[in-house]
Amino acid sequence: MEFVVPQKLLQLDIDIAREQLRYHQKRVLVTKEFTFDAAHHLYAYEGKCVGLHGHTYRLLVSASAVPNDIGISIDFADLKRIVKQSVVDRLDHQYLNAVLPPMNTTAENMVVWMYEQIAQALQQEGSSARVERVVLWETPTSCAEVSREEME
Repeated sequence: MEFVVPQKLLQLDIDIAREQLRYHQKRVLVTKEFTFDAAHHLYAYEGKCVGLHGHTYRLLVSASAVPNDIGISIDFADLKRIVKQSVVDRLDHQYLNAVLPPMNTTAENMVVWMYEQIAQALQQEGSSARVERVVLWETPTSCAEVSREEME
């Protein structure tokens, strides 16, 4: 297959009509990935992680919406901003036991809190997108996850 260099950029309202920008009206899932570093300890736990320790957490957030008139469900930049403001920036390089609500800072508790924060932020912005899935990786092989089904 040969690569062809475009001779001109296609232009809106000349080469493509505005009503063609949205190809469909199906709900589409959009996912962003984040990482942050934080320390915590677990209460009432007997095991290797009983003491203060830290993780590089990996967070996957999926939201869905029907694309708007130009074919975007939720702008990746908007999803990034919302998740960073509502979760990541609040937890990055923090002692989680001090900054989260009173809870044992397990991945299972934290992922539910994260879902709630992101869903609330989307609602406050008046976004038509809804949170579908949040996955929190505590290590490269261990994660906790919630979906809209489980949360509603």
